[in-house]
Amino acid sequence: MHIQNSLSRAAAFAGTAIAIAALVACSTPPKSSSPPFYPLPPAAQPAPPAVTPPKPQAIFIRPAPGRTISGFDGTRNKGVDIAGNLGDPVLAAADGRVVYVGGELRGYGNMVIIQHNDTYLTAYAHAKTILVKEKDVVRQGQKIAEIGSSDADRVKLHFEIRKQGVAVDPEPYLNGTLR
Repeated sequence: MHIQNSLSRAAAFAGTAIAIAALVACSTPPKSSSPPFYPLPPAAQPAPPAVTPPKPQAIFIRPAPGRTISGFDGTRNKGVDIAGNLGDPVLAAADGRVVYVGGELRGYGNMVIIQHNDTYLTAYAHAKTILVKEKDVVRQGQKIAEIGSSDADRVKLHFEIRKQGVAVDPEPYLNGTLR
């Protein structure tokens, strides 16, 4: 009886060994002289549409919607002149504090100067009416004055950006090219 149990166990063990050998044999690639099989890459997919990076947001907004009638040249014109109608709104180009309101600077007429930080100031000249006073805190887009022709040859807004006290061309700052 002991021999019969041993034979039964041996037969079961042999059956298991055969099953394991069959699994190993099935999963082992056949030896052949042909090169190994590599699956083909997936069919070429059309390239996704080019994603254009978002345009950088300008730190300054255009203070009036009119067209530029005179551009920056650094000597005769230290800013841009923007066309408009008498009384059109003049908006703060960025958040800041009003540091000057007056008409004492020859050639600028009624003017507002806003300090935005330690680097930038903006100036808004030839105003008909000024709606802010010195030390006021203003927000970007807030109406600060109305377009006029004080000390000017026509109705317009003269707008300047000063970086570290030096006049710079406002256009690249208004369109997001420079920050």
